[in-house]
Amino acid sequence: MQSLEALAREAVALAHNEPVPGGGSAAVDEVARQMQICNACRYCETFCAVFPAMTRRLSFAPGDVHYLANLCHNCGACLHACQYAPPHDFAVNVPRAMAQVRQETYAGYAWPGALGALYRRNGVTFALATAAGLALFMVLLLAMRGSLWHEPLAGNFYAVFPHNMMAWMFGAAFGFAVLALGIGAARFWRAQSPGPVTAPAATAAAGNALALTYLDGGHGDGCNESSDAFTLWRRRFHHFTFYGFMLCFAATCVATLYHYVLGEQAPYPVTSLPVVLGTVGGIGLLIGPAGLLWLNLRRHPLHGDPAQRPMDRAFIVLLFATSLTGLALLVLRDTGAMALLLAVHLGTVMALFLTLPYGKFAHAVYRVAALLKYQVERRQPNKLQLGAD
Repeated sequence: MQSLEALAREAVALAHNEPVPGGGSAAVDEVARQMQICNACRYCETFCAVFPAMTRRLSFAPGDVHYLANLCHNCGACLHACQYAPPHDFAVNVPRAMAQVRQETYAGYAWPGALGALYRRNGVTFALATAAGLALFMVLLLAMRGSLWHEPLAGNFYAVFPHNMMAWMFGAAFGFAVLALGIGAARFWRAQSPGPVTAPAATAAAGNALALTYLDGGHGDGCNESSDAFTLWRRRFHHFTFYGFMLCFAATCVATLYHYVLGEQAPYPVTSLPVVLGTVGGIGLLIGPAGLLWLNLRRHPLHGDPAQRPMDRAFIVLLFATSLTGLALLVLRDTGAMALLLAVHLGTVMALFLTLPYGKFAHAVYRVAALLKYQVERRQPNKLQLGAD
């Protein structure tokens, strides 16, 4: 292992844009350099899964770096605890270095590959323009089919757009998103050579993902946002967002069951299971994204990669807009504005579906894969014995 003095010289060389050997991209090499320093120090070993996984390695190939970068939850705790963080010459900033590699993995494993470039362009302006364009398309389609304003239709959406038309349009968009993300995750998984997946490893990884275990800073007090003060708000807003999204998805699944299996067509009463699930989920998707945007705007300037903030905020804004238009549609579904609100909501949902594989949502898919590899790996013998996990 290199001495800290040698690593310091490399840090200074990188600061002056001088080449440092190691292979891979500059971002991958930078993570490898910082992990060498962290492996010599290991002060943050108990903070999250990244550091125990790090201690199993003496060197860091691109595949190792991709794995560790997606295992990182960007909570910021290690940055504020690090004695080698900027302005030290070692310039260790693990959250930023990992974030830069994560975007490379999203683009590198994307399917189709040519669309990986969208990760660099998917900002708030792009997201809102896509949503506005698709909403306008739905409004024009509505205008061709009838009037934008109408007599109350008792919430009957299918009187505005036929059920089969909506099912095919949005089923195809959502199916493409699932296919693209699935292929990307499979490519990432194969590149990691994780070993056999066991039931205990899969169960533990699922628990880590659902509980956001590694957003507690390693001590249960939370992570760092705008300063070195600990807070659990990022974890809480993530929970509102994730479970709100899942409740809305569950509402769609239950409504599909009602339609095709039970023969009950929409509109459903406000006390019905699909409407209750959708309402509670929609409220979660207002609270969560609003809170995450608030935290993102206040975040410490050294946290994460500033170049990716437009992509982060684009996904947050689209989720919020999807929920807001959906709840507005529910409240006003018995009025003459229902058709127009439906067109706007459907356009926003379509924009969300089409940008899912090439935006911030990808982090959830790759992070779950990295958590699963971590749980598989930690059940294998640690030949280095550099640290306990």
